[in-house]
Amino acid sequence: MRHVRSLTGWESSQQVRLHIKTVPDDADPYALTLARAVADWFRAAGIDTRITPMSEQELHRQTLLRNEFDLCLMRLPPRFNDPDALYTLLHSRFAEDPGWQNPFGYANLDVDDRLETQRRTNGSQRRNALRQLQLTVARTQPFTLLTVPDDVRAVRTTNYSNWRAASLGSSLGYLSLDRSDDLDSEADGTLRVAITDRRATINLNPLSVEFRRTGTLTGLVYDPLGYVFEDRLMPWLAETWEFSDDRSPTARVTIREGAMWHDGKTLTADDVAFTYRLLSDTTLGVDSDEETAPLPSPRYRGRSSLVANVDPIGDRTVEFQFADVTPSVARRAFTVPILPEHIWEERTDVASIAGIQTGSVTEALVTNNIPPVGSGPLQFVRNTPREEVVFERFDDHVLRRVDSPTNDLVDQAGDVAFDTLSIQVVGSDVTAAEMVTDDTADVTGTPVGSDVIPRIGRSSESELLVQRSSSAYVLGYNTRNQHLNNPRFRHTLARLIDGEYITDAIVDGYGRPAVGPLWDTEWYPSELQWEERNPIANFLGSEGEIDVARARSAFREAGYRYEDGKLVGGRT
Repeated sequence: MRHVRSLTGWESSQQVRLHIKTVPDDADPYALTLARAVADWFRAAGIDTRITPMSEQELHRQTLLRNEFDLCLMRLPPRFNDPDALYTLLHSRFAEDPGWQNPFGYANLDVDDRLETQRRTNGSQRRNALRQLQLTVARTQPFTLLTVPDDVRAVRTTNYSNWRAASLGSSLGYLSLDRSDDLDSEADGTLRVAITDRRATINLNPLSVEFRRTGTLTGLVYDPLGYVFEDRLMPWLAETWEFSDDRSPTARVTIREGAMWHDGKTLTADDVAFTYRLLSDTTLGVDSDEETAPLPSPRYRGRSSLVANVDPIGDRTVEFQFADVTPSVARRAFTVPILPEHIWEERTDVASIAGIQTGSVTEALVTNNIPPVGSGPLQFVRNTPREEVVFERFDDHVLRRVDSPTNDLVDQAGDVAFDTLSIQVVGSDVTAAEMVTDDTADVTGTPVGSDVIPRIGRSSESELLVQRSSSAYVLGYNTRNQHLNNPRFRHTLARLIDGEYITDAIVDGYGRPAVGPLWDTEWYPSELQWEERNPIANFLGSEGEIDVARARSAFREAGYRYEDGKLVGGRT
């Protein structure tokens, strides 16, 4: 019996099993189809693979908050095409934190070092750190990038124009629209948006993890100090900012005169300082002791971690003291939403259920925040949960009262083309596109699948809008789990995925394969450029078909073996 136990300790006959979690067809045009393709490739290599679709809210809850997954297939938020955004996505110090803070549990000391170096350096030193970082990540595969799809939308041209110049994946895109001269009187100055994601109708908390993948809508309600516009960070709520030349830089920020909240209260430097304190610890340290860890906001964690301290100096000026980062990286901190202290200071208590404190989350992180009170170009009017949410133009927005706009960004913010924004929830992207062709909507707010494209051209007054996206589909690996904690195993899994096939057959050419999230930036190394195949994890087959013999050989080289065609752990 001792001999048998010894043998079973060395040899495992249990088949490798993986579970993919993703969203259903009615929530995303490609995710479930991608999951099925990946599962088929894995099964061909002898891996028992199953798929569970669930709502995006539940998917985020299980994967980003509770780490309850093997594999998750979802879209990365577009912010991760910024080099420093990789700091929180991949640094091991965030492996146990909720949200988009290293949800993969990935730990690599070389990657940690290079993530820190790129924060402290400029020029060739930073570029080299980012190059080495991306090469290491591509080899060790905490996630596999599947495809970067184009954002395909249906738009109606009768009421609003300038669609092609408007990037509708961001808040600024909606602000850059122009009102048509022959605006239909029945439209009454309303921009009608059809979406398939109902979460915005029941939660408008900019800090909520499971309800926010992008901040497009809440970005219209809350102002940041600065916005990225035409690849440059430009002042928005801030009138100016001025950096020191110290290694740990300071910056003095002046807020625009006359800024106010939607409830009529004045926005001050105290609100700005409060926001950064809240993001770093949503308890604000109230009633805490040395043994109580702070509860930072999982959203904006990377940007708030750049800030060491913020002090108000008068009503309109704040002084930032940054961590050990360069000014070019520190500027990212200016892009978080500024929150009203008089609303959010009441949300610092630890959340409770039936009077019992949970101990791990504050009210600030779980409140639905309806009605929201911001300072942005749009203010909340009403909502019908799961059906509609309505906003109207905030005529007292500070940028509408700038006499001489200093740049195009300020100009378009001060001249919002619509009076009302109506967000309507529908059951599918097909229905959303048909609403545009039937003149019951002006645009599909969430992108539609390529299979809907033939329906869009049925009306002479609707057009197909195709825009490049920086939001990639990824297959994320929970590296805390058995087998997935082995980088060679993950690398071999990546070689079972045919990026060319995905681009051609699943997104119908409306997208492109890539290796890493910085694929469309100046920081992307030449070694990762895709030329007919993945340069790091080349596909173990051709034209979407797995070469079973090659796949088995690769897994054997990774230390696995086969029994009756099934991949099992243990020695070969």
